[in-house]
Amino acid sequence: MKISVIGCGYLGAVHAATLASMGHTVVGIDVDAAKVEQLSRGVAPFFEPGLDELLRDGKTTGRLKFSTDFAAAAGAQVHFLCVGTPQSKTSDGADLTFLVAATEALLPHLARGAVVVGKSTVPVGTVDMLREVLAVRPDVQLGWNPEFLRQGAAVKDTLVPDRLVYGVQGGRASAFNPGTGAPRGVTAALDAVYEPLLNAGIPRLVCNFATAELIKSAANAYLATKVSFINAIAELCDASGADVAELSEAMGMDPRIGSRYLHAGLGFGGGCLPKDIRSLSSQAALLGVDPVNDWMGVVDMINVRQRTRTVDLAADMCGGAVSGRAITVLGAAFKPETDDIRDSPALDVAARLAAAGAHVTVTDPKAVNNAWLRYPQLRFEASTTRALDGAELVLLLTEWDEYRQLSPAVAGGLVRRRMVLDARNVLDAAAWQAEGWAVRGLGTNAGSGTGAHAASGADFRGKISPEPQKERIFVP
Repeated sequence: MKISVIGCGYLGAVHAATLASMGHTVVGIDVDAAKVEQLSRGVAPFFEPGLDELLRDGKTTGRLKFSTDFAAAAGAQVHFLCVGTPQSKTSDGADLTFLVAATEALLPHLARGAVVVGKSTVPVGTVDMLREVLAVRPDVQLGWNPEFLRQGAAVKDTLVPDRLVYGVQGGRASAFNPGTGAPRGVTAALDAVYEPLLNAGIPRLVCNFATAELIKSAANAYLATKVSFINAIAELCDASGADVAELSEAMGMDPRIGSRYLHAGLGFGGGCLPKDIRSLSSQAALLGVDPVNDWMGVVDMINVRQRTRTVDLAADMCGGAVSGRAITVLGAAFKPETDDIRDSPALDVAARLAAAGAHVTVTDPKAVNNAWLRYPQLRFEASTTRALDGAELVLLLTEWDEYRQLSPAVAGGLVRRRMVLDARNVLDAAAWQAEGWAVRGLGTNAGSGTGAHAASGADFRGKISPEPQKERIFVP
């Protein structure tokens, strides 16, 4: 098939390259000329494992091209809208300006009977808005095919997805021929696009537009809820003397709960989870569903609170204040295996420490250049060794493998004081302590054996139960 992909950011570039690898002829269109030039050379404008190889393969075979001209989409049978939908500058809702503008620009170049399919994460009702734009072309069909990519694993998630979701007019009931059960319309077109995946047994769900619009936001909201829940429990563990790592391990063994996203630490960031939970909250408020609105607000608050807790704990480790202290931050990207710094918890903490008077040095395997452009007030080092030199406190804020595997002995020979705050709870605390390091985590009480604010056993029981002890049985 000939396919166009409108918008060649993170989602669009990966989608275009993987479609070309399936054998389709694909043109990616973006208004950013520099981005298009770089993609045309077979080089991704961001770090994503495996993407450069797919781009070069598409260029070599001639199946993948990029352009700034929407006319290049002429003749395509399917057009994927992969334009960004960032959080609005004036509210928590999504900004759909770029999506609508891209659809309008595409309109004159649509072949008769073409299928336009949205992949961007959008609020409920977006399809109705785009149908108004496409109303002058009643022969054109509209569908929605939400993406579920994880940065750092996007190529794999596209080529071996957990599921394919199609949002179509009328939902499942109208997606298949009543007589034969054969797919028709948008469903048939998307089946042709994803034929190799369907043949490999990837499950497909066909639903109505509202369901397809909500699925990605709802999924991200659930993941964010798990992260914020365990982080709230981590604070309770710090207050009580419990260990959140052991607690979450035990919880994760319950098949109803599972261990994924149940790892306490600094919290989530990036361009998806924070934006999506705020958008979902905004949608719920508009629709009068107050519980979802309130719930997402709590999830967001807990997540941001982890950053404040990390700064406070850093100050505590420095004797009450960070002013004048040399602090090294390991990690700038919002998560490992990406150079994306959007809403990065690591950089937020680093900036707060610098604002409090600390001398902060930040290092990262991939994101130093991006971070330096956004945070010129911070000092950056590409080399971990140089970043650690003379540090009085080390903060591990992005859990890259090279930081997980860092030798405490080697690191100890570089720093001025052997103190580390493992805000991702990924280090072997015992191994670091054996090399003379003071180690702290979030909810793990590493190196102390008691919570930061833990009461004695008798005091703690007294807080829980004001009744006389003879009325209760306490198990030590």
